[in-house]
Amino acid sequence: MILAFSSPKTYLIANGPPGFFIYYLPIYMNRDYPLEKVRNFGIVAHVDAGKTTTSERVLFYTGSQHKIGEVHDGGTTTDWMEQERERGITITSAAITCFWTRTDQPDKKDLSKKYRFNVIDTPGHIDFTAEVKRSMRVLDGAIVVFDGVAGVEPQSETNWRYADEAGVPRVCFINKLDRTGASFEDSYKSILERLSKKAVRAQIPMGAEGDFEGVVDLLSMKAFTFTGNMGEDVIEGEIPAQYLDEAKKYHADLVERIVENDEAQMQAYLEGNEPSLEELKKTLRKAVIANEIFPVYTGSALKNKGVQLVLDAVVDYLPSPLDLPPVTGINPKTDEPVQRQPSDDEPFTALAFKLQTDPFVGALTFFRVYAGTVSAGSYIYNANTGTKERIGRIVRLQADKREEVEKVFTGEIAAFVGLKDTKTSHTLCDEAHPIILEQIVFPEPVVSLRIEPKTKADQEKMGMALKKLSDEDPTFKITSDEETSETIIAGMGELHLEILVDRMQREFNVGANVGKPQVAYRETIMGTADVDNKYIKQTGGKGQYGHVKIRVKHLEPVDPEAKVSKNVTREDHFEFINNIKGGVIPQEYIPAVEKGIRESLHRGILAGYPIVDISVDLYDGSYHDVDSSEIAFKIAASQAFQEAALKAKPVILEPIMRVEVVVPEQFMGDITGNLSGKRGAIEGMEERGMNKVVNAKVPLSEMFGYTTTLRSMTEGRGSMTMEFDHYEVVPNNVAQDIIASRK
Repeated sequence: MILAFSSPKTYLIANGPPGFFIYYLPIYMNRDYPLEKVRNFGIVAHVDAGKTTTSERVLFYTGSQHKIGEVHDGGTTTDWMEQERERGITITSAAITCFWTRTDQPDKKDLSKKYRFNVIDTPGHIDFTAEVKRSMRVLDGAIVVFDGVAGVEPQSETNWRYADEAGVPRVCFINKLDRTGASFEDSYKSILERLSKKAVRAQIPMGAEGDFEGVVDLLSMKAFTFTGNMGEDVIEGEIPAQYLDEAKKYHADLVERIVENDEAQMQAYLEGNEPSLEELKKTLRKAVIANEIFPVYTGSALKNKGVQLVLDAVVDYLPSPLDLPPVTGINPKTDEPVQRQPSDDEPFTALAFKLQTDPFVGALTFFRVYAGTVSAGSYIYNANTGTKERIGRIVRLQADKREEVEKVFTGEIAAFVGLKDTKTSHTLCDEAHPIILEQIVFPEPVVSLRIEPKTKADQEKMGMALKKLSDEDPTFKITSDEETSETIIAGMGELHLEILVDRMQREFNVGANVGKPQVAYRETIMGTADVDNKYIKQTGGKGQYGHVKIRVKHLEPVDPEAKVSKNVTREDHFEFINNIKGGVIPQEYIPAVEKGIRESLHRGILAGYPIVDISVDLYDGSYHDVDSSEIAFKIAASQAFQEAALKAKPVILEPIMRVEVVVPEQFMGDITGNLSGKRGAIEGMEERGMNKVVNAKVPLSEMFGYTTTLRSMTEGRGSMTMEFDHYEVVPNNVAQDIIASRK
């Protein structure tokens, strides 16, 4: 007999009559916390801003961990992969669940005062930007962490843009105020200039660098210091005299920004009546949820100062699932919009946002529940594939540790074990109430390399390993070179591919030889062309006859985030228009025409690279009653497309990267000259502390190994970051070299 409880109990086997056992299992059958006390948020930042260090403090202060793990000694909880601990960077998003009681609550054990946090610690390196993108899709809020010395950095801007696209409310945390050269005001100014004018100081620091001692809360006008073991004790006091004038000035600024969002409070404030602290908090909460204000906090996670107050801000200002609009999707049967309210009583609706291979339990499918509930042992419907799958087990994740649960409720983030057909971005729902939620759009890879197994045994395992890795990571693509039969893998950067090959060897025990990284060039046309092509083949019996007339033209590249029309595919930005009138080509042959053209896209025109940004209009043709077939029209279309593309001014496109180089001033001239010599366009220069920052757009082909070059040019004192920006036509002399190398 199995007895289940609404809260965790100790596992126990009680002896009864022979052969009779009672199992008390630690499973959850009823919701043990109200939905308004749930916060789903992510911690995002540029690499090395202190994001994982902040996450470790969150785990420690919420009681989920009894020891703080540090990035520099490889002991962190959220950076659990071997590759993460070796390199000191976050590679994959880690989901953790914990509970928090506000610092001003005297009774920390009172369960009614606790808030449930579902936290995702995301990577900061640009090569793993897909992890941030998919996490933003399922989060309700975010803590954006900034380095107190560097302020806003390139990946900070990318993460902010992803949050804007997803409409995610944010609080800012300027970290590392203890570092030499740290400046709260400079970092705050960089947020205003490069991210949003809606940011406003919610705190100011007391001291900086080695003298950083605490923070002033500008809303309550209290000073806070942090003492005890790992800064656990938050001490509230009066503002020291040397900070009082500055605090009063910025308190007035903050109050003005808050009351602007409420007419009644604004009127009262203009009449000289400042609203109460509670009224101001309520208005600020509404403004943060509406993305009208981004409050800025400060501290030092490494020195255990300020993190608890940021967690209080998560409770006070970031939304619960009830504060957000109902999720909207499409009914796949009717194509009509449909909404789901955030309620356990609604039909089950969830989005699968991440796949992961676990060495102990197998395939994990991370999902966010937007409505309804789901239990282990039940069936779910995949609205994208139209298939049903049985749920065997459900686990709640603590980074690489798992807690098995019986039931998951609205607003939760958990993982199914062992789903076969579900991929990233699929909607899981109740079959009687189908819905498809908006899919996550991922950037296309820009770097590729050839990979081959070391032994015959590796050959058999490599295909399976690569498939599992590509299922996990939508920015990791696998293709095969038709001419050489070699396997080509593509990703977001050199580090991205290096990590994936390393994972293949460690996790799947597959040895592989890899070639040098290659640029993922593309091809397109710049002109237009009309072609009339007949494919006629006569044999002893039935012949082949296909006749098409097509018109090709260039399509302007799409913004990766923009919506595209129904007849345009996003991946290669290809448009096929069927303008056949009067049945001159029977309808059953039209798909064969499109298929022939699509296959030609992957063969390229000049150098065998995929063709993008192209529109093909099928406007005329003819058929034969006996000899016409799908294969004949497919071949006719393929030949017509190749001929038309050659006539329409074909060109090669190369990825252009947005590059930021940070160097001491004395190396500025060398760096700008070097980047210009790499066909780079210098877009601007600025100061950052004692260093100079050079912003440039440079072709990716010129940037392989640049980190080593930069170190040698700057005595090891320079650093750089690089992010894909756009594709651009390759100069003719470079194009000729590329074509010659592909012959």
